[in-house]
Amino acid sequence: MSLDVFVVSAANVPKERFGKSDPYVQIVFQGQKKKTEVIKDEENPTWNQRLDFDLGGQALQPSDQLVVNLFDYEKIGRNKLLGTCNVPMGNLSQGKDSLEVSPGLTDSNQRPLQGVTVTLKIHYKAPPGAVKKQSSGTVGSQPGMDETDADEEQIEDIEEEEEEEVEQVPGQPGKTRKKKKTHKRRKIRGKLSSKPQDFQIRIKVIEGRQIQGSNIKPVCRVTVNHQTKQTRIKKGTNSPFWNQVFFYNFHTSPADLFDEIIDFQVFDSKRLRSDSLIGSFKMDIGIVHDERGHTFQHKWLLLGDPEDPMAGAKGYLKVSATVLGPGDVAPDFKPAVQDDSEDMEANLLRPAGVTLRPATFSVRLYGAEDVPRMDSAMMQGVKKFFGVGTVQKELVDPYATVSFAGKEVKSKIMYQCDHPEWNQELRLGLRFPSMCERIRLQVLDWDRLTEDDIVGTTFIPLSLISSSGDNGFLPTFGPTHINFYGSPREYSELPDEYEALNMGKGEGVAYRGRALVEIKTVIGELPDQVIDDIHNDDVLRVQKFLRRRKYKLHAAFLSATMVSEVDAPVEFEVSIGNYGNKLDESVPPCSSTTQPTNPVFDGCHYYFLPWGETKPCTVIDCHWEDISFRLEAVNLINSIIDKLEVNVAKVRVAEQSRLEAPQIAQVIISTLDELAADLSKPFPQVIEGQHQSNDLDRLISEYRQQEISNLKDEVLRLRENATVIVDAISEIEGFLASLKTLAVEPQNSMPDVIIWMLSGNDRIAYYRIPAADVLFSATPDYCGRNCGKLQTITMKYPGNKAEKENKPEIPAMVRAKIWLGLDKHEHEWHEMQTEGELSVFAETYENQVSMIGNWTNRAPMGRPKWSDNSGKVKLTKEKFNPPPGWRWEAEWYISPELSMLYDKDAGHKEFLEDVYEHALRVPGMAWHQFPQKPWSDVKGDEMPARDDIELPEGWKWDDAWQVDLNRAVDEEGWEYAVEATLGGYGPVEKTYHMCRRRRWLRQRSVLLTAKKKVEKEKSAKDAQEGWEYAILFNQKFHAKEHRIDLCRRRRWHRKMVADSPSATCFFQMQDDDKDSDDEDKYKAALTAPRMFLTYPGAHKYQLRAYIYQARDLIAGDDTGLSDPFARVSFLTQSQQTEKLKKTLCPMWDQTLLFEEIEIHGDPRVIVQQPPPLVIELFDHDRLGSDEFLGRTMGHPIVKLDPADPRLPRLAWYEIKTKKNEYGGELLAAFELYKFPEEVFDPIEEPLTGKDLPFLPPNRDGVFIVPNGIRPVMQRTGIEVLAWGVRNMKKFQLANVTSPSLEFEVSGQVMKTNKIKNTKRNPNFDEPLLFYDIMLPKEELYMPPLNIKIRDHRQFGRQPTVGIAVLKSLESFRADLSKLDTDNIPLSLLTAGMDTAVTPVNGADHVIDMAVEEDETGTLKKVLKKKDIIAEDIDWWSKYYASTGELDKCRHYIEKGFDVMQFYKTELEKGEDDFNSFSDFCQTFPLMRGSADEEESDVIGEFKGSFKVYPLPGDPNLPLPTKILSSLPESGPEQCIVRVYVIKAIDLQPNDPSGLADPYIQVELGKKKKDNRDDYVPNSLSPVFGSIFELEATLPVEKDLSIKIKDYDFLSSDDTIGETTIDLENRYLTKYRATCGLPQSYSTGGIFQWRDSQKPKEILEDFCKKNSIDGPHFYGNNGVKIANRVFNLGDFEKSKTLLPDAGPPEERLALYVLHNLPLVKEHLETRPLYNPLQPGIEQGKIQMWVDVFPKSMGPPGPPVEITPRKAKCYELRCIIWNTKDVILDEESITGEAMSDIYVKGWIAGVNDKQKTDVHYRSLDGEGNFNWRMVFPFDYMPAEQCIVHKKKEHFWSLDETEQRIPPKFVVQIWDNDKFSADDFLGTLEVNLDSLPVPVKKSRQCNLQQLPDVDVDNKVKTISLFEAKRAYGYLPCFGTAEDGTRTLTGKVEIELEILTKEEAGQRPAGQGQEEPNMNPHLDPPKRPETSFLWFTSPWKTLKFIIWRNYKWYFIGGFILILLILLIILFIYSFPGEAMTKIFSK
Repeated sequence: MSLDVFVVSAANVPKERFGKSDPYVQIVFQGQKKKTEVIKDEENPTWNQRLDFDLGGQALQPSDQLVVNLFDYEKIGRNKLLGTCNVPMGNLSQGKDSLEVSPGLTDSNQRPLQGVTVTLKIHYKAPPGAVKKQSSGTVGSQPGMDETDADEEQIEDIEEEEEEEVEQVPGQPGKTRKKKKTHKRRKIRGKLSSKPQDFQIRIKVIEGRQIQGSNIKPVCRVTVNHQTKQTRIKKGTNSPFWNQVFFYNFHTSPADLFDEIIDFQVFDSKRLRSDSLIGSFKMDIGIVHDERGHTFQHKWLLLGDPEDPMAGAKGYLKVSATVLGPGDVAPDFKPAVQDDSEDMEANLLRPAGVTLRPATFSVRLYGAEDVPRMDSAMMQGVKKFFGVGTVQKELVDPYATVSFAGKEVKSKIMYQCDHPEWNQELRLGLRFPSMCERIRLQVLDWDRLTEDDIVGTTFIPLSLISSSGDNGFLPTFGPTHINFYGSPREYSELPDEYEALNMGKGEGVAYRGRALVEIKTVIGELPDQVIDDIHNDDVLRVQKFLRRRKYKLHAAFLSATMVSEVDAPVEFEVSIGNYGNKLDESVPPCSSTTQPTNPVFDGCHYYFLPWGETKPCTVIDCHWEDISFRLEAVNLINSIIDKLEVNVAKVRVAEQSRLEAPQIAQVIISTLDELAADLSKPFPQVIEGQHQSNDLDRLISEYRQQEISNLKDEVLRLRENATVIVDAISEIEGFLASLKTLAVEPQNSMPDVIIWMLSGNDRIAYYRIPAADVLFSATPDYCGRNCGKLQTITMKYPGNKAEKENKPEIPAMVRAKIWLGLDKHEHEWHEMQTEGELSVFAETYENQVSMIGNWTNRAPMGRPKWSDNSGKVKLTKEKFNPPPGWRWEAEWYISPELSMLYDKDAGHKEFLEDVYEHALRVPGMAWHQFPQKPWSDVKGDEMPARDDIELPEGWKWDDAWQVDLNRAVDEEGWEYAVEATLGGYGPVEKTYHMCRRRRWLRQRSVLLTAKKKVEKEKSAKDAQEGWEYAILFNQKFHAKEHRIDLCRRRRWHRKMVADSPSATCFFQMQDDDKDSDDEDKYKAALTAPRMFLTYPGAHKYQLRAYIYQARDLIAGDDTGLSDPFARVSFLTQSQQTEKLKKTLCPMWDQTLLFEEIEIHGDPRVIVQQPPPLVIELFDHDRLGSDEFLGRTMGHPIVKLDPADPRLPRLAWYEIKTKKNEYGGELLAAFELYKFPEEVFDPIEEPLTGKDLPFLPPNRDGVFIVPNGIRPVMQRTGIEVLAWGVRNMKKFQLANVTSPSLEFEVSGQVMKTNKIKNTKRNPNFDEPLLFYDIMLPKEELYMPPLNIKIRDHRQFGRQPTVGIAVLKSLESFRADLSKLDTDNIPLSLLTAGMDTAVTPVNGADHVIDMAVEEDETGTLKKVLKKKDIIAEDIDWWSKYYASTGELDKCRHYIEKGFDVMQFYKTELEKGEDDFNSFSDFCQTFPLMRGSADEEESDVIGEFKGSFKVYPLPGDPNLPLPTKILSSLPESGPEQCIVRVYVIKAIDLQPNDPSGLADPYIQVELGKKKKDNRDDYVPNSLSPVFGSIFELEATLPVEKDLSIKIKDYDFLSSDDTIGETTIDLENRYLTKYRATCGLPQSYSTGGIFQWRDSQKPKEILEDFCKKNSIDGPHFYGNNGVKIANRVFNLGDFEKSKTLLPDAGPPEERLALYVLHNLPLVKEHLETRPLYNPLQPGIEQGKIQMWVDVFPKSMGPPGPPVEITPRKAKCYELRCIIWNTKDVILDEESITGEAMSDIYVKGWIAGVNDKQKTDVHYRSLDGEGNFNWRMVFPFDYMPAEQCIVHKKKEHFWSLDETEQRIPPKFVVQIWDNDKFSADDFLGTLEVNLDSLPVPVKKSRQCNLQQLPDVDVDNKVKTISLFEAKRAYGYLPCFGTAEDGTRTLTGKVEIELEILTKEEAGQRPAGQGQEEPNMNPHLDPPKRPETSFLWFTSPWKTLKFIIWRNYKWYFIGGFILILLILLIILFIYSFPGEAMTKIFSK
């Protein structure tokens, strides 16, 4: 993936003052800088030039910007910046592939340049499948998704050519080129360290958006590796703004930390905790660490429900995160500003359009094998004793766990089974794509009583088993085996010291089994059952993957040297899987080990195994699945990588050798041709019937082939188009990195080959070799890189044993050949052994014991008479039967172990012979000689008398016999005991002592050559009987019999030859012994033979090691020095150099000769693969062992012909300490000469090297490095400026007050005078020294410079109190040819400037009189702006304009006011290249103390400098002029120091609340000042705005310390962090860093000049110091400096002067100063550090320092930087009416209604007010006429509300919060007997208020800006408009997260200042004063009332209105009934009356 930028042209390029510019364009992107060519004298240049930027596999992000700089090229001096601009890449990241822009440029002060533009055409090669709104902020993409979402840790976007298209080349009509699409390429995370270190994780939770829920109170909880912190609770909002930073500190290893989870959870604090989780987001810590800068900046997280992935998005969370380790620079979390129009989808931490879908990881766990024993066999032994259990059971109860993204599933337990068959499917439900990377698979052993033990752990990265892109695939794996590694397999009842290895921490040292696993991913569903059994059909399906084939693993050991373990015989074991494991009782024996051999001393320090001409071999039969098609593909890629690395090294050497460009180009072309040819090689194919491939094999094969094809095309393109050598090398290294990502095989089921070094039954050291590296293939290109090849193996101690037990030495170094291949290819291994003969021997040991002084083989102490080496297996010679296909070649013969034939003095050049003289007495008698044993050795074995001891042949006595008096003995050397056999000797004679002895010593030295000695030993070999003796069989054997030896044995061999090449070599033996158990018979039946590679003879060599010097060694002594010597080990010999005293840069100048080195094998092979030398450096200690300083390795040049004219070249070899850290460098060279075969006679003539080159010159008995190899010297001058010493600590409890310095270079020492008193003046009176010395001519060999500081004390004592070492003086070289112009600023020496300016003869040209004429007009313009400046502009406007926070400085930039130079780092490290202000003198730390101490002891500082230059070779010629001549005064200088501290950023919290109460403490010398009384409570980014003024004396008080401390009420205040500034450097530097130069000169106002010198004075001083002619002023408007004239009118053409502008000559001087390399007015950002967490930043402070020497006069007034104060405002909100409010209730009469009221408050202030209730709204309309009044503090310039409140009632201080001005309105339904119902809400930003509409029918949700990203809403600022009136919508949130319109509010908002509010008072609601405006009570319908308070209204408007007809009908009905009743009642009477009346 790349970005192509075509720079087309530029328009209206600014001119120089005296002509046109020479423009060129520089493009900066992601730290890469590229530029166009320079076009001379052109105002509208056209380039049409293409600049390519390699994105390094990272996708574009919306926040990425392209920086365009337009420069004016200057031949001499710094190129001038004409204009700059930033081009955002957001459009390209969202789907576009090209962009054409013509941005306008701004000057360095961010002022726009009128009409100046640069035209660019930008082409972006995006990944395939990218959609229009793809997240460029995405870290990667998860595989298998349609939207190509990839896991960001492991997958990166890199160009890949998938198909070709034709594309027009911009700027070149008619020319086309092929356009390439892109493809996702995975990036493999490197191996992580398991070493614990400090880490700090910072999480900034900024805000949330669209959080699901209604009327919620959200709170965010962040959990990082089980540490949890949470934000404040935000009330009643779906868009909470938190802006809080959390700090998490850990001390752990990266391997452990990066797999832990960061969990973001958002809760609703109102609800019960069980139901309060709204949404969450999880990701690995490693995801953050793998990002650029280890940081996420302002990323949106998509929240989801972890229990219900189908529920959709639950909201968005905006965060920033960073992971900081030691030395990492903390990022500056950009200020968080709420922007409702921000496109969240474009900045999501996943691609746009990808939804979190449910997914299931299905892990099918079929079974496991080779699980080691984990439990004790005690109970089985008890059962066997009582006869209860007879069946032997496996002592392990395994089960497996699968973990991913914080979830874990466990399989069933298989009891007492080491080959479990689980056949279970473990399912993990998750949301996909996931931000977690690795699946962890563990096998554990179940324990009933104790905690379960971990058997092994492995990790499967998702990026290796998945891919993204158009052809991407979901994670899939297997079926295949996964191998487990960890601690050694042998079971022990003791705790396992390497148990951490079983957890996956560190490199496993042993194979611990493997499991058959299959992984599939299912999208769209969650698992119903977490665990399920695998169907039998699926179990049968995987059987085809279990087919095994027979493999042979061969190893031939040629040498074992540098052996450090000598307590027992040493052997080496080779194993693959569990095959070959000697100590595992469950493994059948095989020929997997070398014969046990006693190490022999190598003559200096180490030991070696004397194998002689018979090199031991091992062979292991094993059976594995045939996965050769996988490993061969890896081997093919590795072979390409190896060749490419060699070729890249050649290119680098050619580049460093400064060859001509055509020569380097030829090497590059050759490299590309070879690479293209290698990339054309075919990949191995799957062979049907032989291989079993799975889906992942097919997918990986397609992926690799596509990648290789694309790389080949890129290689060919580079070969054709490469023009720049540096770019070509960079691209080739990119190819190399791409190939390495392909050389990883995730399904490697073949275990690694492990070599163990054994001593007895103890495992000492190991080495792991990937099986693919030694795998054989019939196709040579597919063979492993080390298959059958000689390789040097450096053994390693397991785990952290070397560090824990302080073992810096190498356990052993082995040279071996290893071969792994199919059984049918075994003949290939035999054919490779052309240098020796492979021999096979049957082996048995004859065992005897001593009984009553006689040796017998009857019952030899529990051992068989004939046995194997261990004595466990009975092996009689008669029972050996040759295996089928083999026959005996000879009879049995005695074959003694070679190491037994070496005497105790073997390898020694000097030997101390000792013998003990014994005497005894009887009580009361005198001492007399012991009659039975007068002389013995230390063990008590009888020896001859001292005068009868014979001198061995080839030795000479060095002195006479002497009594050893250096022991606990009396004056005559006697020591006394009661009985000699009991021991207990003492030096004082007692009456009860019956025995005494004394030791006699005599030194002898060797005379015989090693050749004769070996011949002697060989002749003695034949004469011996081959017995070896020991006290017991399990102890170390020796050749010479001792009196106390009870056992002996000897080895018998019988050679076999094979008749059939394929025949197995295991013996078939018959054991007729009825007493032997079945196990012994089984072992005997499978006895393996010994195998050897026999060489016909050895070649003799001589090694010459030229050890010249070392530099920068670590200190070994408390003095800070070392007494170093070098120990050189080469094969079987080692030697050491002289011991030099008290130096860290020793110059040995010594040649070590290694005579008569025997090397077996073809010399031509030795030339190609010479054995390495190991050079170890030690600090010599008189008492105790020498201290290890470091180690390095080198290879000699091999010369088979002594006349070979090649000379070795001295080279620097980097030294590594025992912690594998840098420990210095060694300058050395090595050559290995082969002796001609005919020059020596084996017996008569020893090797003398007479036919070799002459020996080097001898100096005092030491050979020096000869001429031709040692560096060529030249006469050199070194000027030393010893300025002074600083901050000297006490030495031996006394102050260092009178120091002097010693400088040592190449053995020459010069001393300074002593300082009289450092407390008064720590500078030297005579600081200049001069060396006239011979130094190497070549830069490579420049020696170090040693500095010692001595303190002159009473009685003439001058102890060394500190040292410093300069690694090389090369950086101080000076070019004398440039000295004449070095002191003159190059900007004043522009060539041809005099011709462009009229000579200054008159004032017409140089004095611009127009200034006077325009002065009045200009003043009038300034006066018009004067009020504006006073009212709106302050220093903080200047601050924010300088830092780029333009939203807080209003229109400051547009008005053209001054800005400061803003540095994001310390001033001395700024981008202006001030070189740490070390131009005058540098600061060198002085050290004391040993390097083993936890913290290096810096005891002071030396200030000085050096200049190195060549001198004339003729001593008669005059010396050149000294460079260091004009020095400033070295006396003390009184100064006034002003410290301006603006603010702190992201401080480390010290309080339990996660906050701090910071304040500042400034310390200078013994003076301290602080603002503790003005601490800022509860803040991590406090704004101080504080000034501290102190007086100091330089250089006595030079270090200014600024501490940020945390205020504590009860305990002492803690230091959060501190920074230190060297004021002396700022005072002495030529850049004048004492006070920055502002952009303009003003005599008053906020820009008033504050320096003690005026610009004119500064300019005069500058010219004087730099010997520049001038300045010469001509009137007020012109000045001439050197040969250049400056005119005031040129600087102020378009500049508007301030009202307080100073005199013209001062302004002109200031303008000139700005063209000089001086420090400008600035603001620096300094990191804070704390000793408790060294190297980890604790925050930053923004500040600057002014230093005013009193000798220059009083300074100006200080700058007023008091923080801005918030202004009091009042928000008046009138709720007039509501419309269309949803009717949430139903009355008793069935009517829909709501009792509406409105609630409002300012978000964050939470002073809630509400209207009265509009009861019984039947149509959603509510009438209120209600005023709400909210006073608040607001900062207009920063557009935020400042709110102070106490977090808790017990809090001491109020916490200040700066929050956005948001106003919340909610509609509620009133309920009397239950909680009120929430109906709808409205949240608006008062600074960007949506314009209300005038009519309710126009009111809808589209008025709100955050409803739709694409919805552009017109907004206004209420603070500017003052008043807004109209309708705004309220909404509710459904369960699915969608918004619905729930009402409309007719609202009037008005903002008033405090003064305006006092003039126009208004009360709340309708209370008095009810005015501005007057609110009448609302005219509500009569139906609006509360029913139980108005019974008559209830009757009228509820009962009567709804039921009146029922009442009327009922009344009529009652009347009718009454009439009927009355009729019925009265009718009979009336009838009778009528009847009777008639």
